[in-house]
Amino acid sequence: MSPPTLAIVAAGAMGSAVARRFTSAGCTVLTNLDGRSPATRARASAAGMQDVPMRELAARAEWILSILPPSEAMGFAESYLDAHADIGYSPDGHDLNFADCNAVSPETVKKIAAMFKKSPVGFVDAGIIGGPPKDGYDPVFYASADDAGPLNAFSGLQKWGLNVSLLKGEGAGVGDASALKMSYAGITKGITGLCTTMILAAHSSSPATAQALLRELGASQPMILQRITRTVPDMLPKAYRWVGEMEEISSFVGGGAGQIHQGMARIYERVERSLKEEEEGKGGNDVKALRDFVEEAKKLLEEKK
Repeated sequence: MSPPTLAIVAAGAMGSAVARRFTSAGCTVLTNLDGRSPATRARASAAGMQDVPMRELAARAEWILSILPPSEAMGFAESYLDAHADIGYSPDGHDLNFADCNAVSPETVKKIAAMFKKSPVGFVDAGIIGGPPKDGYDPVFYASADDAGPLNAFSGLQKWGLNVSLLKGEGAGVGDASALKMSYAGITKGITGLCTTMILAAHSSSPATAQALLRELGASQPMILQRITRTVPDMLPKAYRWVGEMEEISSFVGGGAGQIHQGMARIYERVERSLKEEEEGKGGNDVKALRDFVEEAKKLLEEKK
C-alpha cells in the first residue's frame, strides 16, 4: 500500500506535530494557510506540509483531518465541501473521508456530520486526548462513526503513525468520540481552571493569603500543588483556545451543571486578557500572580524533598 495523501487544517501545535508523524512515514500532507500567521507558516514548513489552495486540497487529499479551534470547525467543513462540490470527483479514484478532530460537543459534531450526508465524503468523529505527538509519545485519536467504512479506514491510518482507538459497540456512532473528549477535558482542564480561579481569588484578597494558600497546599495537598506547577504554565499560552472548548463542554453537560464550565470559560478569558495586557506593557497582573505562585510552589516542593 502506497502512503496516502492527507490534508491537515490547521498547522497549529497539534496539527503540525501530527503532520510531522505522517510526513516522516512517507505521506504527503497538504494544508491551507490562507490568513495564517508567520508562526503557523513556519510550523507547517518544518513539518513538511504543502500549502495549497482549497480547491487543490479537495482535489488531492484522500483524508482530511480538521484540527482547529472549536469556533472554526463548522466553517472549515463548509469551505471544504464547497471546494469538493466544485471539483466533483475523488482523488485518483480513492475513497474520500473527513475526520473532525476538534474539541466540540456531540451536538456540534452531529451538525457537522449532517452536512456530509449528501456528499460522497465519509465522516468520522474523532476526539484527541493528549498533547502534540513527539519522540516517544503519541496522543490518542478516539474515533466513532455511523458507518463502518470510514471508521475502519481511519483505523488504517495507524500504519502511518496515528495512534487510533475506535469506539464500537451498542449505540456507538457520531458524537461518542466527541462526548469522550468533552468528558475528559471537562475534568482535566476543569481542574486547571478551578485551581487558577482560586489562586487568583486568594491573591486578590492579599499576597499574604496567596502565600498561606500555597503553604497549606504544600502541607496537606502536595499532589495538587505539584499538579499546579505543571498544568498552569502549560495552560497560559493555550487559554484563548480553551475558552471555546469550555463553552462546548458546557453545552454538552447542559442544565444548571453546564454553568460550571461557563465559569471555566470566563477564567480562561481573563487569563487571555492578562496575557495581552502583558504583551502590550499595560499590566498583566493576573498572569504575573500565577507565574509567581508556580515559582514559589516549585521552591516549596523542592525544599520538601
